[in-house]
Amino acid sequence: MSWNPDFGALMPRTSNIDAIETVIVPRARDIGGFEVRRALPTKKKQMVGPFIFFDQIGPAEFLTNKGIDVRPHPHIGLATLTYLLNGAIDHRDSLGNYQTIRAGDVNWMVAGNGITHSERTGKKERSSNHSLFGIQSWLALPERYEDINAFFSHHPKSALPSIEDRGVSACLVAGSSWGGSSPLEQFSDTFYVDVNLDAFASVPLPDEHEDRAIHVMRGEIVVAGQSFETGKMLIFRPGDKISIKAGNKGARVIMLGGATLEGPRYIWWNFVSSSLDKIEAAKKDWAAGEWEKGRFQLPFGDADEFIPLPEK
Repeated sequence: MSWNPDFGALMPRTSNIDAIETVIVPRARDIGGFEVRRALPTKKKQMVGPFIFFDQIGPAEFLTNKGIDVRPHPHIGLATLTYLLNGAIDHRDSLGNYQTIRAGDVNWMVAGNGITHSERTGKKERSSNHSLFGIQSWLALPERYEDINAFFSHHPKSALPSIEDRGVSACLVAGSSWGGSSPLEQFSDTFYVDVNLDAFASVPLPDEHEDRAIHVMRGEIVVAGQSFETGKMLIFRPGDKISIKAGNKGARVIMLGGATLEGPRYIWWNFVSSSLDKIEAAKKDWAAGEWEKGRFQLPFGDADEFIPLPEK
């Protein structure tokens, strides 16, 4: 599906470099035998809007019979958004969902009061050399939604609003932006846009959201005359009108943000909550391992192993 923002009318004449609040250089983290680059959270910035985790997966190349194996693990108080630029991952969860996510599709898993899932490279991909590149984000839920029943939805690339205009190719993955809306369920003001830019093409950053950031996935962008290369995340001040321009080899960026939540969030392992008591309860429930009658069950079709509760 398509939507038609007028980038020419939306483009500010100038961008103020002082509008950049923070520049984040992501750090490497292991997620189960596979390294990701984590931009959020940092000491400088816990969240951008509701986004509390932002992990870049790859780009990576795997040999035959190799891949990722993130064993079953639990979540509370958040929603995970998995969006791939290349490759595929098999998702399984304790609600009985099994879904292969491929480039351009979106997996949207809302943990609420509790869910367990695993993420693995599928048999088809393991049968030959293959690659993987994408983003997994966690969005903290507003307090009134933290304890809702968990659910999962999958949205193919064809269901997401897209546009091709003036050397810009954009896909509205989640939330609302430039007058369009994604089909993903939205719990607070949010936007998440995948933008491809031809060489020297320009695009405005949506200015209707309180918190805004850009993560450079490929190439180089210029903001107010200053260049930022692949891997950097730029956090912007609220309200400033910003435009970005691609370098001479083009660029691909993820734009994201939204409204700030009603307060900070506690993070412990895979648990996010406005309440330390809720996190402590989740830790006890996972450690108990009462898969048949407890809060957490293991994913259907992937119940032979799980990630134990960390000691600290």
